[in-house]
Amino acid sequence: MNRTRRFISQACLLGTLLGLATPDAFADAPLHIAVAANFTAPIKLIAADFKQQTGKTVLPSFGATGMLYAQIRNGAPFALFLSADSRRPRLLAEQGLAVPSSRRTYAIGRLVLWSPHAGRFGDGGKVLRTGQFARLSIAEPKAAPYGAAAQQVLEHMGLWHSLQPRIVRGQSLTQAYQYVASGNAQLGFVALSQIALLPPARKGSQWLVPQSFYKPIEQQVVLLKRAANDPTAKAFYAYLKSPKVEKIIRRYGYEIAR
Repeated sequence: MNRTRRFISQACLLGTLLGLATPDAFADAPLHIAVAANFTAPIKLIAADFKQQTGKTVLPSFGATGMLYAQIRNGAPFALFLSADSRRPRLLAEQGLAVPSSRRTYAIGRLVLWSPHAGRFGDGGKVLRTGQFARLSIAEPKAAPYGAAAQQVLEHMGLWHSLQPRIVRGQSLTQAYQYVASGNAQLGFVALSQIALLPPARKGSQWLVPQSFYKPIEQQVVLLKRAANDPTAKAFYAYLKSPKVEKIIRRYGYEIAR
């Protein structure tokens, strides 16, 4: 019953926010948002559903969180930022570039060691110690929170320094995934969301890394100051909290903060 009331309330809010737009403000210009690479698949579904409900187009730009943060600081015309961490949204709020009260956690991510080949390794990450691989792919730790998490895992296992000659770094989590999927690396650390809905034939070998091995990947969204009075931006921000969107987020292996 509470979820039903919540859904109705959010649907009403969505309609109200959309109804506030003037014809000029609601010209057919798409809503540009910055989205961390790990959230590529979910946001495409979310944006498509939002368009079906409202007729408004949302255009995501994907990349490493650090890269998107730099673009926003340099004036990129984004309305919202869906980060893969909490630090960059907090910094944007402190710098006067985001609405402080809009900062919230929309998902908590999980890290996976993955190979597209079944039977390459078992559970527990022992393959990292045996060294039965030539290349290990991770996202650049300084730019991508999932890369930072991968570094924390290897440090926890005492392998960070010894594996340096074998580590290849993607500029984003998408590139880190592509290195493994293409065979340029035999295994790599990726987001659970990137492989959660793969067909069985492509599931390969997986190790869901224990959360005690790395700091929580708390992914936050923030409404940027330039879009503080944009009805479409506020409507999409509100829509991200709807039960339907939360269901999509969970399907991709994320947890929802409560």
